[in-house]
Amino acid sequence: MPDKTTRRLLMVLAASLLLSSCSTSDRDRATRDPYPYWEQGAGAPEAADFMKVDVPAGAMEVNGAVQANPQEDVYLLSFVTDANTAVQIAEDLRTEKPLRIKAVDLPPDQELFGHLGLPEPQTLKGARWAGVCPPCVKDHRRNSVQWIDVYVHDMAGGKARVYLHAF
Repeated sequence: MPDKTTRRLLMVLAASLLLSSCSTSDRDRATRDPYPYWEQGAGAPEAADFMKVDVPAGAMEVNGAVQANPQEDVYLLSFVTDANTAVQIAEDLRTEKPLRIKAVDLPPDQELFGHLGLPEPQTLKGARWAGVCPPCVKDHRRNSVQWIDVYVHDMAGGKARVYLHAF
């Protein structure tokens, strides 16, 4: 059996290791933003790149954001284009079912497109929706994307706003 001096030395060593490991994680936790948070400087180019979506030439009101989350990040992209191009973008996602009118729904638990100054697309009357799991439809262009929601909301003058939400 170790003597008193050896036991004290082991206890001091164990306590100092415990304290140093706790203080490091506390320091890291204090400098990190709590989840979820919006990544500074990440916008439409980063969201389009993640989704492998080309924003059409001449698109207006192009906006995007990336929300960091502990499990998977959320990518948002929205723009206004002509209605035919909006439908083509949805078709390029290779959804199993075509765009269809979705019943107006409650907004999500947390603000998503509201962060971009836009209404949440599921709350818009007449918005058409389709969803796709790129790995499920063997869309190898989007291997790192688990899911994409696309909403198309028709506007005046043959224009439409496209909302893309991916993770």
